[in-house]
Formats: sequence, structure tokens, C-alpha cells
Amino acid sequence: MKVGFVSLGCPKNLVDSEVMMGELAARGHELTSQPADADVLVVNTCSFIGPARQESVDTILEMAEYKKTGRAQRLIVAGCLVERYRDEIRRNIPEVDAVVGTNELPGIVEACEGGPGPDGAAAPFLYHDLTPRVLSTPRHYAYIKIAEGCDHPCSFCVIPQFRGKFRSRRFESVVAEAERLFKQGVREINLVGQDTTCYGEDLGLRDGLAMLLERLARIETPRARWIRFLYAYPNKVTPKLLDTLARNDSLVKYIDMPLQHASREILGRMKRGSSGDAFLKLIERIRRTIPGVAIRTSMIVGFPGETERHFEELCRFVEAAEFDHLGVFSYSDEDTSRSYKLDGKVAAREIYNRRRRLMAVQRKIARRRIRRWIGHEVTVLVEGPSRETDLLWEARMPVQAPEIDGVTLVNDFEGAEPRPGEMRRLRVTEAHDYDVVGTLLDAQEPEAGEPASAPAERLVQIA
Repeated sequence: MKVGFVSLGCPKNLVDSEVMMGELAARGHELTSQPADADVLVVNTCSFIGPARQESVDTILEMAEYKKTGRAQRLIVAGCLVERYRDEIRRNIPEVDAVVGTNELPGIVEACEGGPGPDGAAAPFLYHDLTPRVLSTPRHYAYIKIAEGCDHPCSFCVIPQFRGKFRSRRFESVVAEAERLFKQGVREINLVGQDTTCYGEDLGLRDGLAMLLERLARIETPRARWIRFLYAYPNKVTPKLLDTLARNDSLVKYIDMPLQHASREILGRMKRGSSGDAFLKLIERIRRTIPGVAIRTSMIVGFPGETERHFEELCRFVEAAEFDHLGVFSYSDEDTSRSYKLDGKVAAREIYNRRRRLMAVQRKIARRRIRRWIGHEVTVLVEGPSRETDLLWEARMPVQAPEIDGVTLVNDFEGAEPRPGEMRRLRVTEAHDYDVVGTLLDAQEPEAGEPASAPAERLVQIA
């Protein structure tokens, strides 16, 4: 039987899809990327915010058409949308034959083979190193989920309702999976979880993420490799974690730390605490400890109660912090979140305008910061021919995470033609708002353990 998969949402959802594909492949089923060729179609959904929910519904309806025009006999819906609207999906979309929730991933086989699918009573699930898994990323990079669920009380977030309480994978399980991936030729591993910086707390580990990164950095490989983690919670970024990043060359000097806002009042309403001043001090400590580090964050605009004064405070904070990468999200009023009942709702048009204004602030900062690379040489991971034009190749510097940051465009090369998955030195010749352009140097792989960091910079100045 041929099974086609569509995975929506973040890398954490992608890993869930890879686990389901692994379960199916282990049972002898064939996977296909062509919906028209599939006997069974699976849509792994996201329901974090309104636009993601709408995209999920649209994709389900699009795939349902293949039951009329293609060979598909069954349509399975999986993921967060199931956790939130299990009964509604069954009732309102009759083309759906079975549903599989986030804790029911092994049930995908039964659902695809014609059974009714799981009943929603599964125990909390977290895959391990022996769980079958089929990677859907390019061969040279992969994601490893090191934890599932979340215990933070953020009032805007519905993830704990879908994913359950925080739970870490066993230390040895993560290491075993990383070792296997490196042996298979993966050059970059990205650790993901709802909050990677809480890793190990439920296992009794103090500074568990720092311990894990230290151990992963010691894995022996014949070629250079990168290890990064995503989704750090600011009050969990400890001195030991920063020291560990600073002293291990294979750990990418990159921190993804969603802050969500800078106003103490709005952060309080979000149930996150802290303030912009505290964040600036943390950013200063990060940059002092890890020279050349790249910092990515995300912000929410239009949260209930956000006034023009709060928004201006956020803009001033972004200007002071000078983030390398910034994602701005429009507040989504989810009816099961605690923020849904808050007063002071901001009009949709105003939220849209604030998002545009904040991104305009960041664009100037990003342009200024990325220009520091011009004239420097840096190790890059070659992705392949550009998706935009046959005249260019794409690569990524260590400070560019897959899918979410800018890219490095290669418009010339010395020596051998580039190959996807190889690491090469590159000389940066020009920079745009979010991307850089450069020339690949002669085809010599960097040595394992060679550091890859950004040009030196001044520290953030705190008024």
C-alpha cells in the first residue's frame, strides 16, 4: 500500500510525521510524495494559531479531493487539530476515515490499514532511539526531539492542552540517535522540543541541556558537523549552558530564545514575567560569553491590553537588543487559551499595522548586522541548487537555521562544483536584508572541531 504524507507546522510536527512514516515503513508500506499516487493520504496538522488551523483545514479538504480524482481510498488526519477538534472533524468532514492524536502516533498503522484508529485514550507519547523513523529532511540535516509537552503557564498558548505535561527523553536515547544520524552522513542536528532548556528537569538532571550538548559535542565524527538547539526559555538560559556553547566548536553559536514581548505589564498578562531590561542584561551576558553568537527571537503583537505605549516600548527594546533574526506573530485569539477571556482586545487592523511596523524596525537592524559578514570567510553547509534560479546555489552559514532564517547564495565557486551536504569555506561578497552572497573557495572540507562563528561585535549597551 502506498501512503502519502503532508506535514504542516513546525519541526516538532515534522518529527511526528517522520515517526508515523517509520511505523508504516516498518510494516512494509510504501511512502510516496505524490498524493495522486497514494492509496492512503495522511495530513499531520497544526492548530497553534488561527492561520495554522485554517491551513490545516484547507489541506484536509484539498487532500479529500484525491479520493474523487486519484486512487486514494482513505484519508487520515493526525496531529494537534485532532486533539482540539476530534469530534468535529469526524462529524463535519465525512471524507476523513480516521484520526490520530499527538499521543497516538503508533496507531497510524491501524488507521491506514482500515481500522477505526485510536480512540483518544492513549498515554502520553514520546518516541525514542529504537522507534522507527523515516527522515523527510535533506540527507545532510535532521531534527531530534528531546522532549515533549510543556509546563509553562503562558496564557496565549494552547500547546500544553494538546501535548501534555513536559517529559524528557532519556539521555542515552538522544545520544544513541545522534550517533546513528552522524554515521548515516547527517552533518547538522537540530534539537527541538516545546522548551529544550527544561530538558532533564523531570529526570532529576540539573543543567540537563548543557550536559546533553557537552556529550553530543564529544561524538567522534570524521568530518565537521553542527549541533544546535531551538526554543530556549529565557529564564532557563544558565551560565553553564552559555559556557558549554562557548567552549565546544561543534555547537553552533546560535540561540533561538522566544521572548514574546518587552513590556513588564504585557509579559505579566502573558504569564511569562520578566521585562525588557532583564532581557537586555541577559542578551549582554550571552554576547559577552559567546563572541559572535547569533540570537533569534519571536514577538507577539496585539496581545490583549497592548496599548500604543506598550508597543512603542517593544520597538525601543528591539532597537536596543539588535537581534540577528526576529519573527513577529500577530496575536491569535484562541478560545481555549486563558488569554481569550482578557479584556483590552486589539483590533485586527491595528495588529496588522503593528506587525508591519515592528518588522520594518527589524529589517534595518538585520541589514546592518548582516553587512558585517562582507569580506569574511566562513564555513557553510551547501544545500543545493537555488529554488529561485538555476544560476545560483544555496547554502547556510552556522547562524542560519534551516527554513526559518535567511540563506547564503553562491554565485561563484573555485575548484570542484558544489555538492549538497558538503561543508565548504565561503567568502562573503555582498549582503541583502536577510541573505548573503558569496564565492565558495576550493573544495576542502573543514576539519572536525573547526569553529564557525560570526565576526566580532560590540556588546549591547544598557542605558
